[in-house]
Amino acid sequence: MSLRLLAALALSALLAACAAPATRVVLLPQDDGSASAVVVSANGGQETLSKPYARATAARGATGAPVVDQADPAKVAAENRSLFELRPPPPQRYTVFFDLGGTALAGDSQSTLTEALAAALARSGGEIVVTGHTDTVGSVEQNDDLSRRRAQQVRQMFTDRGFPVARILAIGRGERELAVQTPDETVEPRNRRVTIEVR
Repeated sequence: MSLRLLAALALSALLAACAAPATRVVLLPQDDGSASAVVVSANGGQETLSKPYARATAARGATGAPVVDQADPAKVAAENRSLFELRPPPPQRYTVFFDLGGTALAGDSQSTLTEALAAALARSGGEIVVTGHTDTVGSVEQNDDLSRRRAQQVRQMFTDRGFPVARILAIGRGERELAVQTPDETVEPRNRRVTIEVR
């Protein structure tokens, strides 16, 4: 075989490799089953993936929107096993409750706090999101302030036990996200809470 023919075959193989997909996006399902979507833009066009395992492929050098089809879940898992093994565990959620009108923990919430802290410490680089809530007794402004103070109280309890403060986000939602829907000015212990998400 001549050197020129070998060079031509090598160039042909290189061009074939360049024709392989340059970008491929597969939408994975959410752990909790909730809906999700992603917009894939390439080559002057775009497509929205909104079904689990929908796949968009933008070939190198092609023009227009990516080509959308459906990937085989088993094949995606098999071909990307190492990536799936690197996925962090799903978030863990905890709830602690408060006495009426203040920032004192109610009932056995202290043991729930201990459990949440242990879960956060067990994760490498774990983070905690603390969200304070109130019932509907009091004004919106008062409840916003109270929910923030409850969240800050729980954050302080975590930091007092050695969890890094830089990895805790504390926010207040007031009476905006009731666990139990009630009319205004209703005492409801299940709404006086802080939700803790360990991720």
